[in-house]
Amino acid sequence: MELSSSIFVAGHRGLVGAAIARRLQAAGYQNLLTASRSQLDLRDAIAVDRFFAEHRPDYVFLAAAKVGGIYANDIYPADFLRDNLQIQTNVIDAAYRNGCQKLLFLGSTCIYPKFAPQPMPESCLLTGELEPTNEWYAIAKIAGIKLCQAYRKQYGFNAISLMPTNLYGPGDNFHPENSHVLPALIRRFLEAKEANQAEVVCWGTGSPRREFLYVDDLADASLFLMQTYNEPEIVNVGVGSDIAIRELAELVAQTVGYDGAIAWDTSKPDGTPRKLVDVRRLTELGWTAQTSLEQGLRQTVDWFLAHRLQEARL
Repeated sequence: MELSSSIFVAGHRGLVGAAIARRLQAAGYQNLLTASRSQLDLRDAIAVDRFFAEHRPDYVFLAAAKVGGIYANDIYPADFLRDNLQIQTNVIDAAYRNGCQKLLFLGSTCIYPKFAPQPMPESCLLTGELEPTNEWYAIAKIAGIKLCQAYRKQYGFNAISLMPTNLYGPGDNFHPENSHVLPALIRRFLEAKEANQAEVVCWGTGSPRREFLYVDDLADASLFLMQTYNEPEIVNVGVGSDIAIRELAELVAQTVGYDGAIAWDTSKPDGTPRKLVDVRRLTELGWTAQTSLEQGLRQTVDWFLAHRLQEARL
């Protein structure tokens, strides 16, 4: 990939896409293609075909997706399955037909079985039942992986697939109902601190364990693999360690300066008991994450506070 190569970052306004665009710009890539949803609806096959025929990007980072937490997946299953199938099918097909040299597809570790071995190796894909609370999104992502592999097998298209663990960082979704666990906790504890609440109630038991990867580390891994990896096998991207949600809540409270009590609503679902990825394949390829959870959390809180202040001034 040359610094002058035409590179399309699909989903550049999202958490992952924005981080990839930042990383590419920092590395000196000069010819980035982006399009907002109002400019290009990736669910529209005709519009996607027209875009690729006009711009003919050399490389594609497919970071666009409909994403959300347990609540959103449960309430909008059709949206999560349909929209993600449409987005990835349209982009992968158009990229191949318009001469793209390489495409990087971003999946998710929710593709793995609910009771997968821990840490989860890439080989456990399709070996067991999915976690019901996000199976619609997972099925769409599995289809994206298989589509990349099918286009490689049938057409020789160089498409690779990365499976990032739970992500967080600048640009995350902090919606009180539709966000993932870490940004939801950040918002909840900040608002509790500001309102002088004596107690914060969190979902579940707090016992599930999760792994968290700072999104700018994922962007760095994406660039590294786009430059160096050309195989059909999927690649996990994570940090190789996890933390209990209860401990995470305590860390978030400490980071934002909340000193009240933390209670747990055990009537709410926990989700998958543990999600830790096996990162040996990526480590052997020569990449490891650099941002600690404490450092990334502090930077994410700072970004959220600055973002809220910017909105208040508008």
